[in-house]
Amino acid sequence: MSLSPLRLRLLVAALLTVSFLGALDHTIVSTSLATIAGELGALEHMSWIVVGYTLAATVMLPILGKLADLMGPKRVFLACVLVFTLASLACGFAQEMSVLVAARVVQGVSSAGLQLLSQTILAHVTSPRQRPRYMAIIGAAFPIAILVGPVIGGAITDYWGWQWIFWLNVPLGLAAVALAAAAVPTLEGGIRSRFDYAGSITFTVALLALVLGVTWATEGETVALAVAAFALAAVAGVAFVVIDLRVADPLVPLRMFGNRTIAAGLALSAIIGVGLFSVTAYLPTYVQMTYRTSATVSGLIPIATVFGMLVSNLLTGWLASRTGRYRLFPILGTTMGMCGFVVMAALPVGMPLWVPMVVMAVVGLGTGAFMSLVFAVVQSAVERRHVGSVTATINLVRQVGSTVATAIIGVVVATGVSGRLPGFLDHSGLTPQLVHEQSGAVQAEIADIYGSVFSPVFAALAATYLVGLVAAILLPGGTLSDDAQHEPAASDAPAGAPATDLATKELESP
Repeated sequence: MSLSPLRLRLLVAALLTVSFLGALDHTIVSTSLATIAGELGALEHMSWIVVGYTLAATVMLPILGKLADLMGPKRVFLACVLVFTLASLACGFAQEMSVLVAARVVQGVSSAGLQLLSQTILAHVTSPRQRPRYMAIIGAAFPIAILVGPVIGGAITDYWGWQWIFWLNVPLGLAAVALAAAAVPTLEGGIRSRFDYAGSITFTVALLALVLGVTWATEGETVALAVAAFALAAVAGVAFVVIDLRVADPLVPLRMFGNRTIAAGLALSAIIGVGLFSVTAYLPTYVQMTYRTSATVSGLIPIATVFGMLVSNLLTGWLASRTGRYRLFPILGTTMGMCGFVVMAALPVGMPLWVPMVVMAVVGLGTGAFMSLVFAVVQSAVERRHVGSVTATINLVRQVGSTVATAIIGVVVATGVSGRLPGFLDHSGLTPQLVHEQSGAVQAEIADIYGSVFSPVFAALAATYLVGLVAAILLPGGTLSDDAQHEPAASDAPAGAPATDLATKELESP
């Protein structure tokens, strides 16, 4: 579907507003968790404010993607924005933790569609050549939200009260509904068919069990529950694969993974979740302990990382749309990320703080080079009736990779630090403030401990980016097509998958 330049700009503005609304909700709550839990008298359940939201959002990704393919993305998109707005209102009025968590689950269910369906709608109204530029603009919502969300959340909590963190979404959400209703064109769904209920149920059980297992594995008293959850995830996962290989219109068209472009794109998307998103939560602690800085100063390194990601994301999107070439960017990006983490692993304790800032900015620049571009490339490799499903899958592997890797890094750091601390320090109550009150010799010893624990973590992340480099090299080359109506051919593909690796004019492939 072709839109006039003015209509396209209005559409992009509407989608960016909605994407930012969803991205901000991921980050704005973080600085208010302790206040919320304390006022509701349920500090022990504080983590579920985030876990419930994240679980619901992750599970709903492929379901919403498939619904968009069947019903048309506009209907599902507007429903998600409206439900998100109403759930935000309910969160602010919650007087008990159970009510708040339930409202957050509903909010998470709807938030999954905000970014996902923005990307899906763009794929329907732009040509493969236009897509990288606009995907980069929509993709900028997440790094911007990372930069400003915690600051805004803290200020609102201090001056207005934590309820306004959620109520702020209401006027923004209503404005987004009105803007999206006017700007988003009506897009028909694909072939009418039965929804894959069996696949949806087994997928939901598998994913819930996997994420809960990872969460419980980080807590010593729930290891048995974690083992049971992993076993259930394995059984449900096998059942899901068997079901979706047999049904006519599966929740996730698994056969399309035989397409090299899609397989490489999914690998690159997973690298972002596993290789960068997972470690950003631990960077402030690493800096506070290793470089002996305050909490405020420690935030400079994540800021440098995210800022590099934002700049690179916008630049590569513009260049890919201008030239039509795309393959060089993930190759350069994964190489930069790999080299950056190799340097981080080798950095000696006591270096000036600007050194890791520059190194992590390079990692951010490398990651941003393919963060949004991978969506445009993979979407161009499938027929329009599968755009929602494949977009959901790209988001899903990134989210699951980040969740699992975050938990693994947490276990590695906690275990490594607790086993090396001086006997008079209790690892369960160790805080940067407590460390900074110790003698210079003790601070230096703890800095060495954290440096030695994080070094292999950074090395493992470098190896992750090396896998991404292999995937980038295997990504077929080509130039993105200018034809908005172009569909990949379907004659020579594996069963159930598109034949061509891209809606492109083919160039040399490795």
